[in-house]
Amino acid sequence: MPSTPAAAPALPLAALSFTGAGLVRPECVLATGDGMLYTADWRGGVACTRPDGSHVLFAGTLPGGRPLRPNGIDLRRDGSFLLADLGDSAGGVFALDRQGGVRPFLEQVDGVELPPTNFVFEDKDNRVWITVSTRRVPRAAAYRGDVADGFIVLVDGRGARIVADGLGFTNEAALSADGAWLYVNETFGRRLSRFRVGGDGSLAARETVATFGHGTYPDGLAFDAEGHAWITSVVSNRVLRVAPDGATAVILEDADPAHVERCEQAYLAGAMGRPHLDRAAGARLKNISSLAFGGPDLKTAYLGCLLGDSIASFRTQVAGQPPLHWLH
Repeated sequence: MPSTPAAAPALPLAALSFTGAGLVRPECVLATGDGMLYTADWRGGVACTRPDGSHVLFAGTLPGGRPLRPNGIDLRRDGSFLLADLGDSAGGVFALDRQGGVRPFLEQVDGVELPPTNFVFEDKDNRVWITVSTRRVPRAAAYRGDVADGFIVLVDGRGARIVADGLGFTNEAALSADGAWLYVNETFGRRLSRFRVGGDGSLAARETVATFGHGTYPDGLAFDAEGHAWITSVVSNRVLRVAPDGATAVILEDADPAHVERCEQAYLAGAMGRPHLDRAAGARLKNISSLAFGGPDLKTAYLGCLLGDSIASFRTQVAGQPPLHWLH
């Protein structure tokens, strides 16, 4: 049965603040200890929003001139980035430096070209984790609960390989603080899952941490210092906090009930498509897709957004778990 969230969100929409301007599809957001915010940007790279709200764009083009369409992004120790490319028919992961240089990081796995690629992050052991939501092209053909062909790729000293398969639209993933579990959102499977991580990077013992019901399509994922998962939901502009036992509370919500209901009916009928995700139906939020903890005390939650041009934020009572890139 789906987890039952708390009856009312804890925060009013008036608690939201916004920073930056002129961003293009800031789907994924990262925060660092110096106050910088990095977002994926469909002008071809990563935008860095400074504390004063101004930003600089680090952008490049793919080999052959194909536009770079970053979805998930990762900030590396040397200040460069890894980008999960969400091309129309092809994907892959590419490295981008701050001078605009682009080079392939991974374009094939097990001898097959990567489809449009969703998310990427590097862990403390220099392993890179990559999620692919679906093998279907266009991806919207998998916006239904009965498609489970998403997978997770691991790149380490042994090379690249698929370590988990059969997921219901694989989205953001994150390791637990002790590194023992890999958590992953299955957006149209409507659940948060986790895998036990083996010493060789293998994934096993798949478990469902929480399942979600009406209006919740889990996308972004981050952990707080108490081990709870914070999840953003597209369509409903909902922020959830999920306890280790799966208990779920709504922290913030900016939903248009009529739009959510239309999406629900389309989802249940197997007819959900891009038009359902390409509408900004909230009063202030525009289809939130990612969350990162930041601020001097890690108690500011920043929100990535599919259809916005700035970064929303709100204050939290619990600090976030410092990400690996916090001091990069």
